[in-house]
Amino acid sequence: MTWTDALSVNIKEIDDQHKKLVNMVNQLHAAMLKGEGKTVIGPILAELTTYTVYHFSTEEWYMQKYSYPSMQTHKLEHQKFVQKVGDFKSQYDDGKIGLSNDVMHFLADWLKDHILGTDKKFGPYFNSKGLY
Repeated sequence: MTWTDALSVNIKEIDDQHKKLVNMVNQLHAAMLKGEGKTVIGPILAELTTYTVYHFSTEEWYMQKYSYPSMQTHKLEHQKFVQKVGDFKSQYDDGKIGLSNDVMHFLADWLKDHILGTDKKFGPYFNSKGLY
């Protein structure tokens, strides 16, 4: 997954966090392609899970602060994604699934689609409140 300006929501803090998430998905993909084991993939997946929760809390804090009208719907998307990634991690840790192309595509596609479809909507709203 490549970061482009098209993914920018025009809020530096959130763009920086999105860039980090893109980088983490890319690290996970590279480790998978190299066939690296749990000692590498496990910690990357754990960090991705933890950082995703942190990132979503940042977005939700701004939504609360600026009374973002679509906050509840947006938060629900976040909750579903955290649950899905948590399920992947648990199943991976338990040896029930490997890190597959399907999982990688899900992560990359969800991140890209969420930024372009959902997060892009709050950029102008937050900008109108003075947040850049």
